[in-house]
Amino acid sequence: MPEPPDHPEIDANRRLWDRWTELHHDSEFYDVPGFLAGASTLTALERAEVGEVRGLDLLHLQCHFGLDTLSWQRLGARATGVDLSGKAIARGRELAAEAGLDARFVCSDVYALPAELTGAFDVVVSSWGVLWWLPDLPAWGRVVAACLKPGGRFHLQEFHPVAACFADDGEIAYDYFRGGAPDRDEAPPSYAAPEAGPAVGETAYGWPYPLAEVVSALTAAGLVLEHLVEHDHSPIRCTPFTVEAAPGRYLMAGAAARLPHCFSLRATLPA
Repeated sequence: MPEPPDHPEIDANRRLWDRWTELHHDSEFYDVPGFLAGASTLTALERAEVGEVRGLDLLHLQCHFGLDTLSWQRLGARATGVDLSGKAIARGRELAAEAGLDARFVCSDVYALPAELTGAFDVVVSSWGVLWWLPDLPAWGRVVAACLKPGGRFHLQEFHPVAACFADDGEIAYDYFRGGAPDRDEAPPSYAAPEAGPAVGETAYGWPYPLAEVVSALTAAGLVLEHLVEHDHSPIRCTPFTVEAAPGRYLMAGAAARLPHCFSLRATLPA
């Protein structure tokens, strides 16, 4: 069973996500009333790539307060959502009860998860802005493998690491190959509720990874990569200067060339 790494930055990130949970629950970005009225929070890309989930055991990693987890449950999965924020998990349970859904929620950071769960899953999913928060990608890959049944599949939809090379003004400001110490963001504003202002007194820590390291973390853990696509747009706004060129199609404004905005992959655990 994978051993959780010792990273005090995870505790700082947990405090930040506790604060953000309350902002996000009430935000227009997440539109909780729309979800409770029947809307799905899953993008067309997620639905198409994950496919039919009815009757399957599905694990959603880094689920925040659970809207996507509950959307998978509505599609017939036996869904379990996991997040490091206790406030987010509490909100997820409240929303499940309000929506009449019996999804399960577990409070745990990714690395401690194998000790917190029993059994394994047909499908593990994770999406949109998740990898930057992970201090140890090889350990993450081992956790994904440990949570899958033989023959089970892992699906990831994520913003492309190329997008992380740009500053908020659209200028290239960061190396693609960074490594070393984590990025440190003091008093970061919420992506979903920027009008609330910066999170004074809080710090976000993140670890940007090139695409090859993501793939290598999964294959080193014994998964077989079956599908990898880089997309020239994103279904979700991935940078402050991204604009919606068409419904569900976001592009980096002013880019002089076509660039990858996000990527998606599928990897399976051999039977």
